[in-house]
Amino acid sequence: MGNLSVAAKRFLGNKNTVTIIGVLAGIAVLYFGYNWRVQQAIEPQAVPFAKQAIPGNTLITTEMLGTVKVSKNMVDTTPDLVTSSGQVIGKYVRYDTVIPQGSLFYRPQLMVEEELPNAMIKDIPDGYTVYSLGVTMKSTYANSIMPGDVIDLYFKFQSDENLIVFGKFIDSIPVLAVKDSQGQHVFSSISSGIPAELIFAVPDYYFDLLRRSDYITTNAIVITPVPRNKDYTDNAGDTMITSEEIVAFIDAKSQTATQNAADPNKPDPNKPDPNKPTQ
Repeated sequence: MGNLSVAAKRFLGNKNTVTIIGVLAGIAVLYFGYNWRVQQAIEPQAVPFAKQAIPGNTLITTEMLGTVKVSKNMVDTTPDLVTSSGQVIGKYVRYDTVIPQGSLFYRPQLMVEEELPNAMIKDIPDGYTVYSLGVTMKSTYANSIMPGDVIDLYFKFQSDENLIVFGKFIDSIPVLAVKDSQGQHVFSSISSGIPAELIFAVPDYYFDLLRRSDYITTNAIVITPVPRNKDYTDNAGDTMITSEEIVAFIDAKSQTATQNAADPNKPDPNKPDPNKPTQ
C-alpha cells in the first residue's frame, strides 16, 4: 500500500505527467462544452403552425393550429417568430395577407380586433354614419388627438369676396380612430405615425351636412378638429350642432338629393306576381 502511495506521488510529481493531465482536462472541457453548446443550439423547440390556410381578417382558433419542432437556433435568430399558441389564439390575420397551410406564424402577420379596418364601424348606433376627416400633423396638434378623445369641429368658409365665415359647428364628437395615409392606425407599431384622417361617427343628418360641405367650392371650406381636456372627454354630452347659421349657409350652397325614387326591381303590390301559381 505504501509502495502504491509513493509511486502515485512520484507520478503526479512528474512535470510531464502534470502537463499531460492538464492538456487532457482542457480537451475534455472543450469537447463537452462544445457538445453542450451544439445541443443547446439544435435542441428542438415546439412552435405553432397553421394546419390550414387562414385568410386575412380571420379570427385564429385552437382548431387551426398544430405544433412543430424547430431548432432553438432558429427561434433565437428569428425575433418575429411566434413561439407559443397563446400568442396566436384570439388574434386576427392581417387583412392584407394570407397565412398558408403549414406556415409558421410571425408577429407582423397578426392583429388584435381593434386594429381591423372594419372594427370601428361594428358598434356604431343605428342612425349614425362613419365620417373620415382629412387631417395633418398640424391640424391634429402634433398628433395629440387620440382614439377615444371627444373633440369639437370648427367651420371656416372664405368667399370669392374674401368674406370669412368662422365658428364652432359641431361639438362632443368621440374619435373612433386616427389613421395614416396607408390606412394604418397611427399609434400602432406598423404605422408611419403621421396622421392623415380622423374617423368618427355622427348622426346621418350631420354626416349629410359634412359631406355636402366637402363638395362646396374646392378649398373654400375647412373643417378643423379641436381637442379638449380629459374632463371634457370623460363628461361628454350628446353630439350636437352648435350653429344654425352654418347649417343655413351649407343649405344655401347645396342641397340633398331626394331618396324617394322608385326601385325598378321592386314588385308592384297592385300587379299579380307572374311567378306565383294561380289558385
